[in-house]
Amino acid sequence: MEGLTDVIANFGFPIAITIYLLVRMEKRLERLTESIYQLAKTISAHR
Repeated sequence: MEGLTDVIANFGFPIAITIYLLVRMEKRLERLTESIYQLAKTISAHR
C-alpha cells in the first residue's frame, strides 16, 4: 500500500499540474491564434 502512495505522490501530482497548465495554455493559444488571424486580415485590408 505504501508503494502505491509513493507512486501517486511522485507521479500523480506532477501529472495533475501538467494537465491543468495545458488546459489553461490551450485557451490562451486559441485567443492568440484568433488575434493573429485578425491581424493578418487587417494588414491585408490596408494594402
